[in-house]
Amino acid sequence: MFPVDAPASAGWHPPPRRPPGPRGLPFVGNLPALGKNPLGFFAELADRYGDFVSLNLAGWPALFINDLPAIEKVLVEDHRNYIKHKFFWRHVTAVFGKGLLTSEGEPWHRQRRLAAPAFAGRQLLAYDGAMVALAHQLLDGWQDGEIIDIHPEMMGLTLRIAAKTLFDSEVERDIHDMDLAVNDLAVEIASRYKRPILIPDAFPLPGHLRYRRSIRTIERVVSSMIAERRASGVEHRNDFLSRLMAARDDAGKPVCDSLLRDEAITLLLAGHETTALALSWTWFLLGQHSDTEARMAAEIAEVVGDRPVRAEDVQRLKFTESVVMEAMRLYPPAWAIGRESVQPFDLGGYSFGAGTTIFIIPWVLHRDPHYFEEPETFHPERWMGDLERKLPRFAYMPFGGGPRVCIGQRFAMMEAVLVLTTMAQRFSMEWLPDRKVTPFPSITLRPHGGVWLKVKERRTTNGRSGGI
Repeated sequence: MFPVDAPASAGWHPPPRRPPGPRGLPFVGNLPALGKNPLGFFAELADRYGDFVSLNLAGWPALFINDLPAIEKVLVEDHRNYIKHKFFWRHVTAVFGKGLLTSEGEPWHRQRRLAAPAFAGRQLLAYDGAMVALAHQLLDGWQDGEIIDIHPEMMGLTLRIAAKTLFDSEVERDIHDMDLAVNDLAVEIASRYKRPILIPDAFPLPGHLRYRRSIRTIERVVSSMIAERRASGVEHRNDFLSRLMAARDDAGKPVCDSLLRDEAITLLLAGHETTALALSWTWFLLGQHSDTEARMAAEIAEVVGDRPVRAEDVQRLKFTESVVMEAMRLYPPAWAIGRESVQPFDLGGYSFGAGTTIFIIPWVLHRDPHYFEEPETFHPERWMGDLERKLPRFAYMPFGGGPRVCIGQRFAMMEAVLVLTTMAQRFSMEWLPDRKVTPFPSITLRPHGGVWLKVKERRTTNGRSGGI
């Protein structure tokens, strides 16, 4: 809990000055309010208390910051003092282990160097064929007038793409099991954030059983990829998994099996879910704005026509890219960023102790009227001018920021535009207003209830279906 009054003594000093914040409840503090509606909770904090807000999460001292210079100080200037915080990440380390997403210090630097070539320019461009081919493979199974939940469709597609491009592997037989595992993990982890105490995983609660089963499923799929690669060899292969298995440290030792597993799981999961969510939310918005979809389709017809879209087309698909950017503004898959202070620090004229949890919330930043006119409105045209250049740093941060900015952001944006273009060549989408969609904030921002749309096949001028 927060410090309480103590008797004066030679060795005692008054507690540091802290910013305002909601009082909370005894013992559990603000945790119930946070768990009930995280998105509304942080939005209300910004409106009521301003850019610096003190919180108490069942004894964890916490700070919500919505001030851009302070965010830059945390993520860039003094980033070594702010690590991935225990409150936010304690429930996912069993999944990601010590991979790139959760590691710190020199291990993180080493892992980042190993992963970087997979997302470099020339290598990145080489992925376009697989991305487009796998998208067409999915669309070949769709029927004109069919009603589908686009979210699991996008999850399956981006998982196939991540497996093929980063691992040179096929996961078709595991798509259903992986989708179920990722969904169960998201639900269970979200529920754990609401609990004031940490219940050991060994306790046989239904959610714990699903949590452990999901981890076993993911480990099985990744272990199968690694075993298949070991059997076939890594020589003359340039995918991420092969390079990781061929890597050696300064002593000539290969990457140990546990780290190999952790890195593979991190890249496979992080490499597909956020893009799937961006595409799902994009179609959710396009399905409600037929004029925007029509403008996007017209641009695609002019730039690409009926041929398969290529990586070099992306820079000319300005409006299509703007649609994705606007969808990620309104529904950022990485809706929250968390850090924990290593040493005491000062921010905004306030003082804080070591071990303070820090929340940075892109969901709130992206809807701030100081930076975005009519912030609740879906308006991709806002990105067609020089808004991105004029925006203050960190006002828009769908991929995070600082040294730990998402290593795959260029991969994700290229994939999103290529897949969106391929889909729009062949189909339009109509939103079903009777199907309610609610943002569900877990590790990522997922659509609760699914994104149900009616797909309509496009026809070209010669009467054939769109696309190739």
